Amino acid sequence: MTTSSTSPEVIAGDQDKPVATPETPLPQDRFLDRELSWLAFNRRVLELAQDDDLPVLERAKFLAIFASNLDEFFMVRVAGLKRRIATGIAVRAASGYTAREVLENIWANAYDLQREQADLFRRSVLPGLVANDIQLLRWEGLTPQEKADVEVFFDAKVFPVLTPLAVDPSHPFPYISGLSLNLAVVVRNPVTGTELFARVKVPPLLPRFVEVGPARFVPLEDVIAAHLHTLFPGMEILQTHNFRVTRNEDVEVEEDDAENLLKALERELMRRRFGPPVRLEVEESIDPHVLELLISELGVNELEVFRLPGPLDLTGLWTIYGLDRDDLKQRKFVPKTSRQLKEVESAAAPDVLAMVRERDVLLHHPYDSFSTSVQLFLEQAAVDPNVLAIKQTLYRTSGDSPIIDALIDAAQEGKQVLALVEIKARFDEQNNIEWARKLEEAGVHVVYGLVGLKTHCKLSMVVRDDGDQLRRYCHLGTGNYHPKTARLYEDFGLITCDPAVGEDVSNLFNVLSGYSMNTDYERLLVAPNSVRTGLVDRIEREVANHRKGLPSGIRFKCNSIVDEGIIDALYRASRAGVPVDIWVRGICAVRPGVPGLSENIRVISILGRFLEHSRAYCFANGGNNEIWIGSADLMHRNLDRRVETLVRLVEPEEIAGIESLFDFAYDPETSAWHLGPDGTWTRRMLDADGRKLRDYQESLIEIKRTGGFAP
Repeated sequence: MTTSSTSPEVIAGDQDKPVATPETPLPQDRFLDRELSWLAFNRRVLELAQDDDLPVLERAKFLAIFASNLDEFFMVRVAGLKRRIATGIAVRAASGYTAREVLENIWANAYDLQREQADLFRRSVLPGLVANDIQLLRWEGLTPQEKADVEVFFDAKVFPVLTPLAVDPSHPFPYISGLSLNLAVVVRNPVTGTELFARVKVPPLLPRFVEVGPARFVPLEDVIAAHLHTLFPGMEILQTHNFRVTRNEDVEVEEDDAENLLKALERELMRRRFGPPVRLEVEESIDPHVLELLISELGVNELEVFRLPGPLDLTGLWTIYGLDRDDLKQRKFVPKTSRQLKEVESAAAPDVLAMVRERDVLLHHPYDSFSTSVQLFLEQAAVDPNVLAIKQTLYRTSGDSPIIDALIDAAQEGKQVLALVEIKARFDEQNNIEWARKLEEAGVHVVYGLVGLKTHCKLSMVVRDDGDQLRRYCHLGTGNYHPKTARLYEDFGLITCDPAVGEDVSNLFNVLSGYSMNTDYERLLVAPNSVRTGLVDRIEREVANHRKGLPSGIRFKCNSIVDEGIIDALYRASRAGVPVDIWVRGICAVRPGVPGLSENIRVISILGRFLEHSRAYCFANGGNNEIWIGSADLMHRNLDRRVETLVRLVEPEEIAGIESLFDFAYDPETSAWHLGPDGTWTRRMLDADGRKLRDYQESLIEIKRTGGFAP
């Protein structure tokens, strides 16, 4: 860890000016805006798609991720802002902006980003695909034979699903579902000359891009538009325009409904379909009169209209990324079994429980395989005759998850199995309801956590009769128990049978499933009670150590940091002379490098083939480094409205391993985005001599492949 023992009285800058101290009042403009910082994060995703050094299908993938991210941002964050403004409860943000000012900034910035995305697709990614024999065509680009073949496909697979909806005095304007592609159609009655409007929804369960030949695709909306005469026989087709609506799809369940949370949430999910619109995307060629009709009927304003080059909805590029063209993707990566679980090469699966009895196992996914560690841990426990009980939190997982199967197997083996299911996990609510019921039917005790709090912590506990004693084996992680995303998300996990951790986790499960009021833990920090205060206390300890001349330093790795209390503590530490490194993937409200405030704070961001998802909080602690890992990001919702856990690492090798990752990420030879005091992110890809800096994740793959530094 980078540490400092420099006298806090000496601050960089003009020594004749008053010196800021930790006690000096902090400036009002010390926070970057949360929502605009998120847009800056998605711009970094777009910059990955702009990277000519990436294979073209990877660039297409990042365009799809960018589009999906922006959809969710509008569905949740923009919708929330509009709701607060409409209800009159909006307050000025910590950044100093009013809700209306934030919203207007979002509309302008998001529109510019979507225009950049569309331009990048047309001018760079699309030609790159064509150069590699992958063609995304509009209808006019098909050959006569391809059009004939598509007509057969349309008649058999598309036409039966379509429902044209007219708009006239007897047919009100239809409901437009969120994120669906639609055709606005203007037809004319050749007998009366009357022009009429109709809407045709593009079926969401059909392929977004229709393959008309080997690696030749056409958008489904183009296919429908070319066959509108079959939907409106006898009418003249005058105009066809594509549009797409984004709606408020956040879910709110009143606490009064908590007694029957399952049914309350199901009712709310039904309401989600009818949330108010927050964005209207249209092709830029749309007729002004048609657009005026859409704006009027949907109740959106001009700023919420995004006029874009077609095709709309580039999330459909996931279809193209799915092509079997490994030559146009990054080299495949196959995770390996953690060397801590497999000290010698063997074809046999490791006995996880036996290994953990010998030592703690710190995992770093996806470099360390999830399936041969965490998944195997639970599968082996499920069939182990000496295992008496399994307790598990589940926030997100796949419907066909082997984790779910292991819990069901354990219950059927007669073990006591508790699953704490967070059915309010955003956009996974319906899936979680379904497999919660599946678990209940198998005899698993399913509970839904605490009223008013989401259970976001990642915990497993296995109770085993080891003959001489009952021993508790625990897994605590930074990521979900989701085998599929575990191959894409970077996360830490600790498997241990340390009695102190076992006692802590056991007590926490009793809080979550029963009426325990326990808030005291030995190796855990638990939100909403002790994560914020625990971290702030340790930040202040670094300040005290620095004043004593002891080694001091703070290093945080998280997805987002917006909590004002923690940020202010970091500012005070910086003013005292404590070096602070923040490694953030997404939102960051910290202004680094501001003289007299944060000149000792550095903020970086790293994006790539894996989603940097782990959280680690490191303190120099006078030379006895202290590191916590866990589920908590530094946001109000995590610290105040969720059950989160951080666990303290104690093994020197584990602590050194986490520190080495920070060293590697902050090394001047590693490519990263660096945050400036004005909120601008700058990507550093070349050194002073113009040589390309190393890619953090790709380099780590090679290091891990050759058995390099832990974890």
